[in-house]
Amino acid sequence: MALLEVTNLHAGIDGKEILRGVDLAVKAGEVHAIMGPNGSGKSTLAYVFAGKNGYEPTAGEVRFDGKDLFEMEPDERAAAGLFLAFQYPLEIPGVATMTFLRTALNAQRKKRGAPELSTPDFIKRVREVARNLGVDQEMLRRAVNVGFSGGEKKRNEVLQMALLEPRLAVLDETDSGLDIDALKIVADGVNRLRSPQRAFLVITHYQRLLNYIVPDVVHVLSRGRIVKTGGKELALELEARGYAEYQEEAVA
Repeated sequence: MALLEVTNLHAGIDGKEILRGVDLAVKAGEVHAIMGPNGSGKSTLAYVFAGKNGYEPTAGEVRFDGKDLFEMEPDERAAAGLFLAFQYPLEIPGVATMTFLRTALNAQRKKRGAPELSTPDFIKRVREVARNLGVDQEMLRRAVNVGFSGGEKKRNEVLQMALLEPRLAVLDETDSGLDIDALKIVADGVNRLRSPQRAFLVITHYQRLLNYIVPDVVHVLSRGRIVKTGGKELALELEARGYAEYQEEAVA
């Protein structure tokens, strides 16, 4: 059984339909990439999964770990193991990164019926995870994403992901705004989290990210529908030829 199963999903925002019948199945242990031009519906798909306000499914079904995703509130989806890394992580002035991380982790543990971590246990765990991911301890003392470079913001999200240990991580254009060194660091952090129990859905415009996070399956999303699915070589084809033929296919 697929960890994530999407059937004929239609969704939109402000009454405008953006997703027009998406079908997708992702098994545990797999990395799927979704590629497509601007306006194809990639971020909308991620927001619908996460339950972002205003992004409303109008038809179809999404099942996550066998359960109806749309019967779950956003916090319940997170507690069930769904994680969304944003294209542009928000700055939260006045909220220390450590406070944010502890609140998020203990909220999920409580939702799952697990005991909250004590302060010493939490600090020990964060330091261990940060060290494994190459996250500077100084970053942990700052307010969430305030004054962070693009690479630091994305690294901070990978740290959150490692702490929360999701079943499915959706990376919404995580390569946006990163130079090649930052991209390698973030990709390395993601690769360290790959496991037979965890799946990734990597949303991107460009093939370069997939040089470092090598997908098992690549999908082309165009005008709200997946119009082609293939192996990692499909990403190279898209890099060479562009999306024009798939935009025409989506209309047909």
